[in-house]
Amino acid sequence: MESHVSDEVKQSATNCKKDFSCLKAGRNDLCKVKYCVGGKLHFIKCLNQEYCSYQHAFGDEFFCSCPVRKELYNRYGI
Repeated sequence: MESHVSDEVKQSATNCKKDFSCLKAGRNDLCKVKYCVGGKLHFIKCLNQEYCSYQHAFGDEFFCSCPVRKELYNRYGI
């Protein structure tokens, strides 16, 4: 099943170099959200070594600033 986000959210992800592959069905290497703070700060566990301009280090953790990834978690819990 494909996930959907608003066009506005998708358009705000101007740094996406992965052609929005996170929205495609069967995606099994999507970064996992370990926990979320206030629906805005999403700490993640990356499942691959692929470069992503939305992944940021915070101490020994990483957080995601991708508007699409954040919407997927906030809307669908994935």
